[in-house]
Amino acid sequence: MKKAAAWDAAALLVFVVVGVLTHGASAGAFVRDLLCILGGWFAVALVLRLYVRGGRSRLAATWLVGVSAGVLVRAVLVGHVAYDFWGVALAFTALFVLVERGLYRVAVRRP
Repeated sequence: MKKAAAWDAAALLVFVVVGVLTHGASAGAFVRDLLCILGGWFAVALVLRLYVRGGRSRLAATWLVGVSAGVLVRAVLVGHVAYDFWGVALAFTALFVLVERGLYRVAVRRP
């Protein structure tokens, strides 16, 4: 399951990189956003034991609660809640993680 955690981290990294490049954000904003999203995700994954027990419901809960927690921590740091960012973060992290997990399954099944 360590590989799954690394692949999930890569998907979340892609989300943050795309956001920073799209919006011309600073290196500091990149680090802040990456730490918030990864921190929220992996804190919830640890509590739910996502990488020990797996499962779709644990993945969904990690995504919803973890990304939301990361967005809320980011909101505290920047001084306001950006509801549009929250929605975009939920939508695109879901997309990137699902694509990444699909690619992971294909890679694992190869002889």
